[in-house]
Amino acid sequence: MKVLLAHTPEMRRNYYGDRSLNGLRAIADVILHEGDQALDAAGLVNAAKDADIIVADRMTEGRGEIFAQLPRLRAFVRCAVDIRNVDVDAASQAGVLVTRAGPGFVQAVAELAVGFMVDLSRGVSRATADYHAGRKPEARMGRQLAGSTIGIIGYGSIGRYLAEIAKVMRMQVLVADPFAEVNDSAIRQLTLDELLAASDYVVCLAIANEQTEKLIGEAALARMQKHAVFINLSRGNLVDEAALAKALLENRIAGAAMDVGRAADQMPTPELAKFPDVIATPHVGGLTPQAIEYQSLETVRQVEAIIKGGAPQGAVNAERWTRRS
Repeated sequence: MKVLLAHTPEMRRNYYGDRSLNGLRAIADVILHEGDQALDAAGLVNAAKDADIIVADRMTEGRGEIFAQLPRLRAFVRCAVDIRNVDVDAASQAGVLVTRAGPGFVQAVAELAVGFMVDLSRGVSRATADYHAGRKPEARMGRQLAGSTIGIIGYGSIGRYLAEIAKVMRMQVLVADPFAEVNDSAIRQLTLDELLAASDYVVCLAIANEQTEKLIGEAALARMQKHAVFINLSRGNLVDEAALAKALLENRIAGAAMDVGRAADQMPTPELAKFPDVIATPHVGGLTPQAIEYQSLETVRQVEAIIKGGAPQGAVNAERWTRRS
């Protein structure tokens, strides 16, 4: 059985690791992509022409035209939760199984959210940059998290974990999510508009889809308090970046932090990231050894199940999988 690992060498180092690669090699003949750029559709077809299974990182697109051109392909295994750039319907029509990895990055992303809140409140990055540049930092009054209010948009795995951390830190916790039920008396569930108006820290963790496209736009930002800050750890698609830039320039909110944006690979947009009251990181919320190994080892287990003819946990179209052998 041949498996194409579509990650570039850099992505293999950061997002797959030796333990998972060795695990994959123990059960299959592994073909490695050695180019520096993510494979486009034509490149993927060429690289996977002899492959039974593709294990793809988030940068490798599963476009519809590839599946008919890869008659040997049994499965497209995504080493990520987000499969929006995989044409699942086209894969299903060709009888190819599509799988996704589970969210092994819950703790890592929630911890980064806490780091963002502390930094925005106490000016850690700002003071450090001044010191590095040989300037004397301005000592500004900060805000402590204890006693402040956090508003969490999206009460999924990360939102729930972050809410527990915030409770321990003696924060007031608000949640907005019309599709979730909050059964914790210490957490208030509000509408999005109510949450925006009442929060000191607004943390966006909602799922990215058509309904949440530009969820945080001019109207939403106008509802926030002037001293409040906005943090995005979901996807850049949820934010109208022009509206956010305007709100920051007009001092209608106190600052923002982002690990994602509308640049390539969901990176923060450089023009927005360079604002003095913005903290930005290059899509590293889930970049810890524990989080990465969770997802990469899951793909090894999925490949093993597929080789044995079974649909693994994480399969999204098992009922239309006809290329089992």
